[in-house]
Amino acid sequence: MRRIFGDRNWALGVAATVLLCACGTNPVTGKRELQLVSEGQEIQLGAQNYAPMRQSEGGDYKVVPDLTAYVNEVGQKLAAVSDRKLPYEFTVLNSSVPNAWALPGGKIAINRGLLVELKNEAELAAVLGHEIVHAAARHGAKSQERGILLQGGLVAAQIGAAMGGMSDQAAQMVLAGAGVGAQLIHTRYGREAELESDLYGTGYMKAAGYDPSAAISLQETFVRLSEGRQQNWLDGMFASHPPSAERVARNRETVAKLGAGGELGVERYTARLAPLRQMKPAYDKYDQALLAMQKKDVAGARKLATEAAQLVPAEGRFHQLLGDIDLGEKRNRDSLAHYRRAMDQSPDYFGSWLGAGVAQYRLGNRTESRQYLTRSMELLPTAPAALFLGNIARDAGDAPGALKLYQMAASSQSSIGQEAAREAVMIDLPTNPGNYVAAALRAGSAGQPLLVVQNKSPVPLGSISVTPVLVNSAGQIVQQARPVVIRGPVAPGEQVAADAGLAGLSPEQLQAVRFRIDAARVAQ
Repeated sequence: MRRIFGDRNWALGVAATVLLCACGTNPVTGKRELQLVSEGQEIQLGAQNYAPMRQSEGGDYKVVPDLTAYVNEVGQKLAAVSDRKLPYEFTVLNSSVPNAWALPGGKIAINRGLLVELKNEAELAAVLGHEIVHAAARHGAKSQERGILLQGGLVAAQIGAAMGGMSDQAAQMVLAGAGVGAQLIHTRYGREAELESDLYGTGYMKAAGYDPSAAISLQETFVRLSEGRQQNWLDGMFASHPPSAERVARNRETVAKLGAGGELGVERYTARLAPLRQMKPAYDKYDQALLAMQKKDVAGARKLATEAAQLVPAEGRFHQLLGDIDLGEKRNRDSLAHYRRAMDQSPDYFGSWLGAGVAQYRLGNRTESRQYLTRSMELLPTAPAALFLGNIARDAGDAPGALKLYQMAASSQSSIGQEAAREAVMIDLPTNPGNYVAAALRAGSAGQPLLVVQNKSPVPLGSISVTPVLVNSAGQIVQQARPVVIRGPVAPGEQVAADAGLAGLSPEQLQAVRFRIDAARVAQ
């Protein structure tokens, strides 16, 4: 007993030492805090997720290339006076949703939809300063640390599953909108984190020469818009940065201490935003076209997208949408003309490559389809691209390659993922039926031993063959009974019972019975 208590105290002591070693000082607030994610890990996390997150959030905005240079210029002024020196990057994304976000390590993005709502450069500085603090004060890293602490049991379970020979390849694949980056930028920050970002971000504004009162006017606008319940704002800035009257009041207090005065940059901001604002009617039509598509108004969507493309011919997203409309109407050859034009204008955005790959697949052009889909996967791994690449591999007789791609796609919680899961079963079931069927021994109503099997696959199974075996204390098979065949169809998740053929065995022998899944086939 003494040894047990000693071991427990030793383990607790080690845990306490680890936690003490993991404590650090927050570079912005100066407070002591638990830090399980190092600065190097923060920077790596941001760098790994920055490109895919930009892709999944609309892609880089290239129609007015000087706009990103301008935003980066303002951002770097603020970064220069921040409390933490990180490899800060700033970019503008091609999305109408008014939003801005920061990844750990200083990777920051702002949507064109938010830029057109701001009144001056100082308000832009207020937004970017706020995001800089989220990165500098480790708010994203703290989310990761909370996740690490909460997931300790899950990690242990996964290790146990791996030791048991269970495959979790699909769980390890991260497709579009399911990665760490998406979790970080869509996390709703808590009250303390938002107030910290307002406080120190306003200080950065002042230090960089901007009028900090712009932080007040910005928050007042946000509160007004949130009270109006404007949907695009609810989907964007307010989802992760909830505004409040308290934030406005705190900003007033901060500005009173710092002192108002400084640069607003109205004329400069107006001049730099003029090209984008001139294009806003085209983007409004594009957004309306997307809504029309959601409502199945194909003709209306096509008309609006065409008008948008006529207003701003250089915007690849408009041509991509026209391609998507044609693809949805099975006008595959027509869609390719739009996709190719979109690729010429936005070669580094995944969407047109994906659409063109699907169109080429439907047209029977497997080589071209593979090239397009592979390029789309390089830019942003998606379930549809993995599914169609799996189909191409399957048709070429590459079963292992197809299975890997299907498993990737199956990790997506979508109809595409479900289709991929079915295709994966078709390939893997003949070789590994035990991955998709569970078997156990139960007592029947009269006490007779029953075999109960469950279909764990996403497809109905036509028949299942199971052999009861007797094992010794080392787990070695010492005797086997006659195979039991379950006639289907057995629906996904369904359990079916049958006579196990084990009458006459003693209770001790029944405890040593295991079941070997010999075969299973998909129901026709």
